[in-house]
Amino acid sequence: MSLLQVRGLKMHFPVHGGILYRKLATVYAVDGVDFEIEAGETLGLVGESGCGKSTVGRSLLKLYEPTAGEVRFEGKNVAEIRGSELRSLRAEMQMIFQDPFESLNPRHTVGSILEEPFVIHGEKKAAARRQKAMELLLRVGLPEDAYHKFPHEFSGGQRQRIGIARAIALRPKMIICDEPVSALDVSIQSQILNLLIELQQEMGLAYLFIAHDLAVVKHISDRIAVMYLGRIVEIADSQTLYRDPQHPYTQALIASIPVPDPRQRKDFEPLPGEVPSPLHPPPHCHFVERCPYAQDICNQQTPELKALDPEDPKRRVACHFAGQLKPSGR
Repeated sequence: MSLLQVRGLKMHFPVHGGILYRKLATVYAVDGVDFEIEAGETLGLVGESGCGKSTVGRSLLKLYEPTAGEVRFEGKNVAEIRGSELRSLRAEMQMIFQDPFESLNPRHTVGSILEEPFVIHGEKKAAARRQKAMELLLRVGLPEDAYHKFPHEFSGGQRQRIGIARAIALRPKMIICDEPVSALDVSIQSQILNLLIELQQEMGLAYLFIAHDLAVVKHISDRIAVMYLGRIVEIADSQTLYRDPQHPYTQALIASIPVPDPRQRKDFEPLPGEVPSPLHPPPHCHFVERCPYAQDICNQQTPELKALDPEDPKRRVACHFAGQLKPSGR
């Protein structure tokens, strides 16, 4: 059994307005997502801004109450968990946020921030909490004197290390990384990524790594899921996805990756148009309005996320013409 199983996950947000504050519309932020994560595995979740990646992560932790679907962690239905059982579950599933400054309480010292998980989960001895906080600081590469300082006294990369220390405090089995390096300098990004990889190897962590930088995702992920307008359109192991993308959106994303050599040129044609509004997505294939291969069936039938090869069930694509399209710009 997979550590995490997600089936049919939906997160719809009502839009209210007017004098009587009536419901005017619905934002289809996540519109039927399926995936699974094994223990110790990293699943990268990529896509354009606004496609619903971060909403998926927050829904897994019940920071948002999902509209529909099922999330199972170690076989337990997360939707049915309440109270103390939910608190225990969140010790097993933690989150690293995109903005390390906004996610840390500016009125608390780093020591107080790192001790808080132990307070919530019943560690009453102050000396024990302090010792554990000191060990966390050293583990993420920060000096012990950081214990008495406040978040504003640190750089962005150091603040993200504090966020990582807080996430691993209770030794979780899974961490949701919500674009943890997108706000950092490139040189710092590699340090944070290497730290995450070290922690995964040391603690056996599973990651859901949310990002929009395909190069970063390839570096850290075992498998990659590509999202477009609230749905996963392709999922495969990292090497296979980059070598042989099958969905036209995945092909366009990979073709757009810059080549770090000015002597090489890539013939790349950008996708036409803009991403449709999640208020009014196309009724069947969400990519139909920008797809160069679209045909009548794409406007009439919703493509299922299904395996191309029965012998490789983890390689899945949601396209009526998967396996028939030649990657462009490669």
